[in-house]
Amino acid sequence: MAPPIALLRRWALLLAAAALLPSGAALAQALPRAEAEAWLARLNEAASARNYRGVMVFTTEGVVSSSRVAHLGAGGEVFERVEALDGHMQRVYRRNDVVHTVWPERRVVVVEQRSAAPALVSTRRRVEPRALDHYALQPQGSAHVAGRPAERVLMQPRDEWRFAQRLWADRASGLLLRADVLGADGRVLESSAFSQVELDVPAEVAALLDGMQPAGFELVQAQREGVDLAGQGWRLVAPPPGFELMGCVRRPAPGRPGDALQVLFSDGLSFVSLFVEPYRDGQHAGALSAALGAMHTVMQRVGEHWITAMGDVPRPTLEQFVRALQRQP
Repeated sequence: MAPPIALLRRWALLLAAAALLPSGAALAQALPRAEAEAWLARLNEAASARNYRGVMVFTTEGVVSSSRVAHLGAGGEVFERVEALDGHMQRVYRRNDVVHTVWPERRVVVVEQRSAAPALVSTRRRVEPRALDHYALQPQGSAHVAGRPAERVLMQPRDEWRFAQRLWADRASGLLLRADVLGADGRVLESSAFSQVELDVPAEVAALLDGMQPAGFELVQAQREGVDLAGQGWRLVAPPPGFELMGCVRRPAPGRPGDALQVLFSDGLSFVSLFVEPYRDGQHAGALSAALGAMHTVMQRVGEHWITAMGDVPRPTLEQFVRALQRQP
């Protein structure tokens, strides 16, 4: 029998060899398309149709934050509330497509249409079936999240343009309980998970909406206008594959005077936003890039404009988006 140290070395070699296998080998355990679509359909149905509430914990780069979340369906309407428990204590309410963001320290309530800002955070995000064109769904056994039995799967990307994501769905209901974004080396870049959750709670709409319009707070209509990308003089030439245009709005530039164009793309699982504004000497430096967990940012000058690309995708994906965005001749 081989001594223990030899066994350890053998295991190390096997693990290293497995890490070098081509992506086709990694996809061999993927569910057939029909079964994968059924798995996602159950997850999406639970996210929209089940009533639930709990505490969500978000972790990235050693920073931990938490929010109290609730989702209700009643009388054909959908209601959500997300209340930050750390840092700036804002509360976000959604009634169908109308979103109220309450900022207690500023005594302001910002109101906007969800359709004019499709990237607004929901309590749980859908995974569109078209994501399976670019990710393979691989079962990874069972685990527990927030004390509940869960089925674990890996959304393994079929190319280098996106990150893998590991999902845990409640075995009884299909509700997404945890989602991790993984780097190319398998390291967890960021994680969001219920630390506690209750399912099928009573539809107490009045209690959920309590505090949505506090007395004495200023009510501000968000300055966002849905526009057409081509109508704004822009086109995309050879963007990263699989990312579809989800929306385009004109809005105030983040932290600066004037307006910016925000363009949102998604591959059904991951999101990318492009912000386009006029280039200004003294306000915009040279090309920059940054990363916090899975969220990458690329900023650079393109002609007479300043482009900021942000998303939970690898940096080369954002760089390709910036190259693909061109002014109409």
